[in-house]
Amino acid sequence: MATLETLSKRVESTKELQSVVKTMKAIAAVSIRQYERAVQSLEAYNQVLEMGFQIFLQKSNYVIHDEPYANNRTGIILFGSDQGMCGQFNEDVLEFTLDKLNEVQVSKRDRSMIALGFKLKELLRAYDQKVDDTYMLPGSTHGITASVQELLFTLEAWQMNAQIEQIIIFYNKKLSGSSYRPTMQRLLPLDANWLKSLQARPWPTRNLPTYFLERNQLLTLLIRQFFFVALFNAFAESLASENASRLAAMQAAEKNIDEQLQNLNMLFNHQRQSAITSELLDIVSGFEALQQN
Repeated sequence: MATLETLSKRVESTKELQSVVKTMKAIAAVSIRQYERAVQSLEAYNQVLEMGFQIFLQKSNYVIHDEPYANNRTGIILFGSDQGMCGQFNEDVLEFTLDKLNEVQVSKRDRSMIALGFKLKELLRAYDQKVDDTYMLPGSTHGITASVQELLFTLEAWQMNAQIEQIIIFYNKKLSGSSYRPTMQRLLPLDANWLKSLQARPWPTRNLPTYFLERNQLLTLLIRQFFFVALFNAFAESLASENASRLAAMQAAEKNIDEQLQNLNMLFNHQRQSAITSELLDIVSGFEALQQN
């Protein structure tokens, strides 16, 4: 049976662990909010971008049609996590990705894959998946823009040098509370149905704004901005989901620690009471022995 000193040390160490868990839970909750605000602020920017596409499509009478791929080369960007204590975050998005790639029949030899997070890279290798490049994840919303810019250079290189005509991103999208779900978004080719809906959308005023850039130049700039918005959103959603998963893990850990601390305190009090009772019995026994003498 553990001594009072041992139990006291266990109680203190459990309280310290409880304090750490509470701090991590608070940090995760604050982080979720900052990434959620980033997603919300991006909505207004995305609306302006859609208006830009709408002006271009309606002014230029651009013909929208689904073009067959010249090859099946596909660029894949997979958003994971480099941090611990976030449950099955990497495994969830990876299994979803592999299922979807098999569903759309993209073979391993036709995949060019970027892993965001070195832990995700190791998981991909365990599944015998080739990883062309790996990037670190930003630690806050302030680092997302630089990470997006870095990825945009890679996308341009894919299109120019690797003849990649299809680009897909996979990430965990935050739902309500501390839940999330894996999500797939195709960046290239642009969704024909989405473009047609923009082309058919009524303009809110009588006069449609005009533009002076050359048609292909404007379309290239719009597509680049579309990439920026999609990648920024994926970063923010993935990081919010990661912290939501960590928050859920910390909540479960806090509950277990509270139960363990309660049991330790009960055991400590029981041991202390037993020790006090034993000492009193020793005193009484000693007193009786003295009286008999």
